[in-house]
Amino acid sequence: MQPEALVRDHTIYACVMGSRAFGLATDDSDTDRRGVFLAPTPLFWRFDKPPTHVEGPAEEQFSWELERFCELALRANPNILECLHSPLVEYADDTGRELLALRGAFVSRRVHETFIRYAHGQRRKLEADVRTHGAPRWKHAMHLLRLLISARDLLCTGSLTVDVGDHREPLLAVKRGEVPWSEIESRMTRLEQEASEAAGRSPLPAAPDRRRVEDFLTRARRASALQADLYDEVVQGTADDRGRRQD
Repeated sequence: MQPEALVRDHTIYACVMGSRAFGLATDDSDTDRRGVFLAPTPLFWRFDKPPTHVEGPAEEQFSWELERFCELALRANPNILECLHSPLVEYADDTGRELLALRGAFVSRRVHETFIRYAHGQRRKLEADVRTHGAPRWKHAMHLLRLLISARDLLCTGSLTVDVGDHREPLLAVKRGEVPWSEIESRMTRLEQEASEAAGRSPLPAAPDRRRVEDFLTRARRASALQADLYDEVVQGTADDRGRRQD
């Protein structure tokens, strides 16, 4: 089965991410699409396993196989958790809706470590740009501030909100280069401190509910295997009928 067919025929959840989901889109913004597909269970019985992710087939489209998606979500990967909470859902079948209903099982106080670690990596890149070019990449600076705001609020409230809401205009001012780098640095430092303080009293659990997620994945795999068995029975029945007619 070609990777494109896995996305086309077996997607269980699809959404829009990026600036459009964040509420930061402008006239020239792309439409970034993300999705989750459930590879048919019989594909895992072969030596060559199905891909863990597929880029495309459309432009700005990227999808993960369900198991890989769940693994990354359990690790509190920022991009994956935000994908689960996109306000712009384009498609969800029964399995996809069950995945969305599990959003709370993936979120824990581990988000403090993963979000802040990711933020530190991005900040080092921005600082390197300033040293080399005299200025950061302003769009990346905007998205880093957005991520830190999201992390702080998630730790404070226990809920992940993707749309920036009232932060839109201040963040777009950063993107336009209207805010001095020194002020951006101060904002980043303050947001990190606020996130760390919130982590100590966060309503989030200490760890994700791995067993609940694994039960869901097992059910999805089993249902896929049963569907494959039914398909094989239909195909075999058709072949038997043809054989009897030829006799």
